[in-house]
Amino acid sequence: MAVPKRKKSRARTRHRKAQWMRTAAPTVGTCSRCSSPIRPHTVCGVCGFYAGRQVVEVED
Repeated sequence: MAVPKRKKSRARTRHRKAQWMRTAAPTVGTCSRCSSPIRPHTVCGVCGFYAGRQVVEVED
């Protein structure tokens, strides 16, 4: 099994781990029926439509 020859410094380790925080913002689309912002490939929470048809019955 491979073993590191030298200890990695705290700064080097933290520099590498800091890149995990740099994620892209989630993509947001608009509902084709009510034009509210929704995530792609999800049912609209406002009107309950997905792919042009009513999928979920929404209560007022």
